[in-house]
Amino acid sequence: MLTLYYGRGACSMAPHIVLEESGEKYTPHPVDLAKGEQRAESYLKEIHPLGRVPALRLDDGSMLTENTAILPYLGKRFGLFPKDPIAEARTLSTIGFFASTVHPAHSHIGRPERFASDPASHANIKETGLKNFHGYLKQIDGMLAGREWLGAEYSVLDPYAFVFYAWGHKRELPVKELKNYTAHKDRMMKRPAVQRVAEDEKVSF
Repeated sequence: MLTLYYGRGACSMAPHIVLEESGEKYTPHPVDLAKGEQRAESYLKEIHPLGRVPALRLDDGSMLTENTAILPYLGKRFGLFPKDPIAEARTLSTIGFFASTVHPAHSHIGRPERFASDPASHANIKETGLKNFHGYLKQIDGMLAGREWLGAEYSVLDPYAFVFYAWGHKRELPVKELKNYTAHKDRMMKRPAVQRVAEDEKVSF
């Protein structure tokens, strides 16, 4: 049985939704990030050496980390990933964009100390991060123009995009002005699996 280690409200919400969508039994293992459980010696040694979420314990007991690996694995396992080679490549490209560009911009807002040791720089890092993150949300809004889902059909991309909308709302960005993205959020919130995860992770709009 799969075990997901996740932090409530973190990027691990994406695989959490995918697992709920699957209907397959799995073990949800919440990690209290605020209390630093992800930095415990046992977590670093047995779960994720970088002290992060998500982490997925596979059926054979081995660990898989990072959304760039976990989401394609789960998507292919549960039929939420395209089979066409070009569509697959484009999906991987979008996952890479989310993980390497959108997420780090948000990290600049909440964890400026990761990017500069001088506290005098932190305010500027936060300001720049917020501006960049908002710009990427606008880009995702454009990607959703005229579309119901980010791909030809519902896939692992949609829970991942949902995470960033939730973060934008929490940061009090004007996300409701992003009409395509807001409609996507509304469609997501109509899905029972998303409703269950949102309740568990205390996500509301």
